[in-house]
Amino acid sequence: MIDTQGNGLIFLLCIPRSGSSLSTVMLQNHSRIFATQEMWFLMNLVDLSKADSRAYGGSSIIRQFYQAMVSEDVFEKACRGFALEIYNGFLEGSGADFIVDKSPRYYYMLEWLDRLFPQSRRIHLQRNPLSVAASFKKVNRHTGESFDLIQSLNHSKLNMKAIDLTLGLTRLNEYFAEPHPLAYELKYEQLVMKPQEELEKLCAFLGITYEQGMERYGQFVHGSKADMFYSMGVGDPFLSSHQEAHQDSVNNWKEILNPQEVELYCRVLGANLFHRMGYSEQLQAAEQWTGVRFQAEPDQEVLERLGQQLVVATECRWQPNYRMKALMDSTENGSPFQIDSQGHELAKIDPALAAMATIRQLQAALRAADQRLERGYTERERLKKQLDAVQSKLQRIKSWIPFGHQISAWASQRKIVRGGKS
Repeated sequence: MIDTQGNGLIFLLCIPRSGSSLSTVMLQNHSRIFATQEMWFLMNLVDLSKADSRAYGGSSIIRQFYQAMVSEDVFEKACRGFALEIYNGFLEGSGADFIVDKSPRYYYMLEWLDRLFPQSRRIHLQRNPLSVAASFKKVNRHTGESFDLIQSLNHSKLNMKAIDLTLGLTRLNEYFAEPHPLAYELKYEQLVMKPQEELEKLCAFLGITYEQGMERYGQFVHGSKADMFYSMGVGDPFLSSHQEAHQDSVNNWKEILNPQEVELYCRVLGANLFHRMGYSEQLQAAEQWTGVRFQAEPDQEVLERLGQQLVVATECRWQPNYRMKALMDSTENGSPFQIDSQGHELAKIDPALAAMATIRQLQAALRAADQRLERGYTERERLKKQLDAVQSKLQRIKSWIPFGHQISAWASQRKIVRGGKS
């Protein structure tokens, strides 16, 4: 179980479209790991005191309550307790003793994560920024949503995708700038090219033994954990069309982005970020393609404008150049697990609790599926009404056709009478 320091808790930290769905679907195949789709609820907790407008009113009262009556320590303790109930509720009876919280945009609150669960393990998932931008464009085109990279970077109003691609990316790289015993860097490109090798190294970091075949996620789609994973809707809409990792999207950014988009995005990020992330070759390819040599430093004017937009919209203020906190020795609660002969932690599994956990997972999967079906039904009804309207209009147009034939015949006769002149 997860303790108050965060032992047993794993945060998969990245920006959206970095391959977190692929990483998670592989990790959740391990018998000792519980991982589901994006949770995001910690972001809701950190902003709990920023009371939004509600129909019942009281926003100003709620804000005053948190500011005047609830200390920061009490607030964090309450949020930690809530989070532990959620996490351990998932783990109870499941046989797993690790839980992965994979929620892109947790870069929003890195300072808070360090305070809330200082002993949690953190995986830094990296991907070529150009491929991330291309994935945004590809997925939004697939779902019918609009995404214009140039417009989003230049817009005067907040666009969270622009924040992801710039401030979120740079903030995570600053956070993980120095080696840390609780941090691990995972590169998307290496994961899809050598999944077993990368998972073996990742499992070693987590202190567990790699389980054969966990990277072939198509073999696990009928388990109760997989049911919950897929019922919530996969972040990557193309994930379920494959049985295991493929390399089709590793270097396809040239096929999706145009040179103008690449030039602007690389200029905003600056060359140094690509070098620090290990994507110097990709930057060189971008320079050759666009014919532009990019400056080392980022475009501070753009980054400052985006940062101000985020502050105005969310009241969020980050510590500049924030780094992952140094590891503190904490033996407050001891180890929450038993240790086997090989030094691995073992969870206590009660058959009744395991059965109840499976039932809860299946119930959650059914609720999520029902909600998605309800949304699908609403969308079908909307499309049906739209189709009926089109068909009605078509029928009206068809009803004009006989009269149209009469006009055509009358025009032809008039042309003959006038000797063929129009």
